[in-house]
Amino acid sequence: MSQFDPKSDQEFNAAALGKVAVLMGGDSSEREVSLMSGGGVLQALRARGVDAHAFDPAHASLSDLKTHGYTRCFIALHGRHGEDGTVQGALELLGIPYTGSGVMASSIAMDKIMTKRIWRFEGLPTPDWRLVASSAETAQAFQELGAPMIVKPSREGSTIGLTKVTSLGQCEQAYRLAAQHDPEVLCEQFIDGDETTCPVLGQGADATALPVIRIVAPEGNYDYQNKYFTDVTQYHCPSGLPEAEERAIQRLVERAYRTLGCRGWARADIMVRASDRQPFLLEINTSPGMTGHSLVPMSARAAGTSYEELCLRILASASLDALQNTADTALGGA
Repeated sequence: MSQFDPKSDQEFNAAALGKVAVLMGGDSSEREVSLMSGGGVLQALRARGVDAHAFDPAHASLSDLKTHGYTRCFIALHGRHGEDGTVQGALELLGIPYTGSGVMASSIAMDKIMTKRIWRFEGLPTPDWRLVASSAETAQAFQELGAPMIVKPSREGSTIGLTKVTSLGQCEQAYRLAAQHDPEVLCEQFIDGDETTCPVLGQGADATALPVIRIVAPEGNYDYQNKYFTDVTQYHCPSGLPEAEERAIQRLVERAYRTLGCRGWARADIMVRASDRQPFLLEINTSPGMTGHSLVPMSARAAGTSYEELCLRILASASLDALQNTADTALGGA
């Protein structure tokens, strides 16, 4: 595992970054959080001299990005049409570099079931799960996975539509709630232990994990409200975990990130099982939150990088799949 090296914002020439669109809002269920993330990013970039402008795809056509001369995009969209490969594909066609992962990695990471299948195939630890299509199948999954069990939409974020099921009688309601958001519903074995998250910056061999954050939510309920709109959840960074455990989590997260082909930045969620201290990957977010409650900025600060410096660093990493493919071909001598 490589050591994270904070970069000074002086290394980035604001003028060279060109005219920047901060994509925020959108039409997903996470629109409200996206507007908060985008507002923070916009303010930070402008404070460092970047010619940055707010751009809401819900109110303007993406083709306007080309018309109005934008040279790169900072994606602060969350959820569907923001981090699922959709907007990334549109920006590929427009030829405008963007922050975060490319089309394939974004679409895979947004799909929790596909992500878990790949991680499992690669031998990375992730809780056991079932894909269900009815409340009856949810009840069957509960019998197989045991209590408690997590039921959630496969392609949503911010714990939207999630239920922690502790009895068979809760299965029908849990399934119906998740299915309101996605026809693919994931039932997942609950891991009892420490809830942690760990960001990654970079690409390929240079991808480096930041400090781990340990999350302590009221009664273990780290839901949408406690994530963004209350101050009762405790975030420990430094995590307070033994150094060997922290480094094991960081190594696991870097492997998970590279396995999916992520680039730029992301944040993985991990549970550390209390019984044997085994870490389990839950999911990876390729367009993490950047609000006042968000965790990537918190981890970056612990590593010596300010919010503004973090925004600059992410923006400077903006790229296109087409450019990545060209570079890979050149390196391969093809």
